Amino acid sequence: MTIALVTDAWHPQINGVVRTWSIVVDELARAGHAVATITPGDFRGLPCPGEPDIRLALATPAAIGERLTAIAPEAIHIATEGPLGTAARAWCRAHGLAFTTSYHTHFPQYLKMRLGVPKRLTYGVIRRFHKAAARVMVTTPTLADELARHGIDNTVLWPRGVDARVFAPRDDGVRIDGPGPVMIYVGRVAVEKNIRAFLELDRPGTKVVVGDGPARRALEAAYPDVVFAGWQTGTDLARWYAAADVFVFPSRTDTYGLVLLEALASGLPVAAYPVPGPQDVLGDAPHVACLHNDLNTAIDGALSLSPEAARAHALAFSWAACAERFLANLERLPASAWADIAPASRLARVAAPARRLLVG
Repeated sequence: MTIALVTDAWHPQINGVVRTWSIVVDELARAGHAVATITPGDFRGLPCPGEPDIRLALATPAAIGERLTAIAPEAIHIATEGPLGTAARAWCRAHGLAFTTSYHTHFPQYLKMRLGVPKRLTYGVIRRFHKAAARVMVTTPTLADELARHGIDNTVLWPRGVDARVFAPRDDGVRIDGPGPVMIYVGRVAVEKNIRAFLELDRPGTKVVVGDGPARRALEAAYPDVVFAGWQTGTDLARWYAAADVFVFPSRTDTYGLVLLEALASGLPVAAYPVPGPQDVLGDAPHVACLHNDLNTAIDGALSLSPEAARAHALAFSWAACAERFLANLERLPASAWADIAPASRLARVAAPARRLLVG
């Protein structure tokens, strides 16, 4: 099957969305499917305000349409609500082509926290974007229920996976100079991740933050005793997990938390708040995580849990199953979908220079 994936989140960005798509694309290729990606690297772009490592692509619907026409995929998936996703959505709707979308990021909460934008306004934009999709892929039933309350009821479940070969208990963990227990957070270092709630805790042990983002410099200055490791990936990241005793997840806004599965696969019990995301991934497994409104209490509880049980829980999740579910959720286009579009698109490209001459 040939699939077109349109995503504003792609390399060199480092975050859970990019990691998810990179792994899923690889899994689909291993299963014999062809995935053609349309990403910010295909276009000129501008840095995102406040997030210079994220590029906003300058792409028109026509430019996206040319690429989709050249691919002529059997299914189109629009992964993000950014400039590329918006342009792809507009072109598909104009040509009567069905597509699916996915909901990765809680923009209503993030924009409220960062810029004070009322959630109802952001949900209005999100609703308009996703209601046009044949299906919206979401990670958990809790997230599906939340979106339904805001008028987005065309959702289907798409859980994530973990590579238990890379993320596993190991003997080559990073050497961390400091007293135990070692408490680790992995993820973007941004205000919406609520990392201060973890770092301000007055408790014995060593706190570690693995990741980068716009809040890192301020947090490093405010908490000089915390180990800041920066971005880590693959085996290097796995070694940081292996050096810790407990994983602390202070976010109250994540839709899932891929790092939760990576931590569990590494044999780390989890301490988190009882909120959507952690509740969906961990709520039915109290033997591998402690969810509590007091983060100190959650950490104490998690430290008493079994590393072996944590890993056993993670082994139930696989990226192969994630890729299979993604395929099942796609909307397959009819064989005739591109028959009328391709000639028209080629004619438009031929006629464009003539039009420019006529209008000067």
